[in-house]
Amino acid sequence: MAMPRDQRKDSLRASVLLARAAVSPQTWEAEDTARDDAVLDWLGTCTPTMLALYVSRTGEPGTRRLIDALHARGWKILLPVLRREPDWARFSTWEETTPSWGDIPEPTTPRLGPASLAAADVILVPCLAVGRDGSRLGTGGGWYDRALARRRSDAPLIALSRAAEVFDTVPHLAHDVAVDARITEQGSSGFAG
Repeated sequence: MAMPRDQRKDSLRASVLLARAAVSPQTWEAEDTARDDAVLDWLGTCTPTMLALYVSRTGEPGTRRLIDALHARGWKILLPVLRREPDWARFSTWEETTPSWGDIPEPTTPRLGPASLAAADVILVPCLAVGRDGSRLGTGGGWYDRALARRRSDAPLIALSRAAEVFDTVPHLAHDVAVDARITEQGSSGFAG
């Protein structure tokens, strides 16, 4: 079922994508390093367990080094298997991934099904923009909104964002899943509720 279109969302998406296109590789690198450090600091007191994360594409907050760092610290990592219906697989090595939709690497390890997200103790999600009120603007396909229906209610849902893409609120509809917090290159903040 297609998600309803919202012109306000489309307008903000276009604006964010235009601004991202103007970010230099050096700025992306510096922001990604600072954001990775903020995630690792935030998780620093946690016992490594299961974490769901995404593999970034060019032009969005990077996650590849973060995946490596978390894996090295003993975290078990679930990565999306990008099909119409949400699915997940465990990350083991980059050699055990293959390009998928949008040339995004996905694990070649066994698919675990949509319900496997309930095993994640922390979930890090992408966004184009995030609100201080917990609202999150995705790319418009609704994949994460469908996938997140299977998460545990006690697993924090954290948006990885650029500080320039944080607003008081972003356009959202009833089916949009809110996040509990955001982590930017400036640190973690914004726990909703």
